[in-house]
Amino acid sequence: MDFASAAPSVVKSIRQRDLLNTWLRLYARQQVAPAIWEYQPARLEEELSDLIYYTVDNSTPTPRLIIQSEGTRISRAYGHTGKGVLLEDYVGPRLAPFVMPIYHECVVRGLPVYSVADVDDIYDRVVAYERLLLPFLTDGKVSHIIASLKTFCEDGGFEIKNLLRGNDALPRPKLRTVIDHDLFHRAPGRIAAADVVEFADQSDSPDVTAEIIELN
Repeated sequence: MDFASAAPSVVKSIRQRDLLNTWLRLYARQQVAPAIWEYQPARLEEELSDLIYYTVDNSTPTPRLIIQSEGTRISRAYGHTGKGVLLEDYVGPRLAPFVMPIYHECVVRGLPVYSVADVDDIYDRVVAYERLLLPFLTDGKVSHIIASLKTFCEDGGFEIKNLLRGNDALPRPKLRTVIDHDLFHRAPGRIAAADVVEFADQSDSPDVTAEIIELN
């Protein structure tokens, strides 16, 4: 499965961008994914219904992901909850070829992965399924992943129940990206460290004195 290279701006959902920006601020310290205990985005409780937490078992040649969440909104799309279940078993053999490579790429790269696919609800309305995966390290390996899953229908309302199991149409991938450049988040209205600011004497003298200060 091929993945394009992308900047954080590829993520369109405001809520997903907020989650990503919090991750980027932690990443920027040492240019590596943070530990999951450090990750505490604002208003996290408002997003919990669209989040799935996974632990990663690296003891096998192909990493295995174990679901640690239950009762999330997206569990309705699959028709049941899956706490404690391997992700590959949860999605089943029909969907695994579309789902597992995206998670494996996140584990291997240790970077956020963002994907979009179109799916059809039971009334054949097209629903965009947007997935943002954020990796977290323990002892230098990806040990946890948080997935933010958003659904959007241009026609307005749609039926989320059994969205990913309710018909024979498979997901239609639209975008698969690894967010691997411009990995920083600069808060608006602030001057970043190491920016250069020039102050000039605004006198009428033709000899204008300028002072350059580097912010660290």
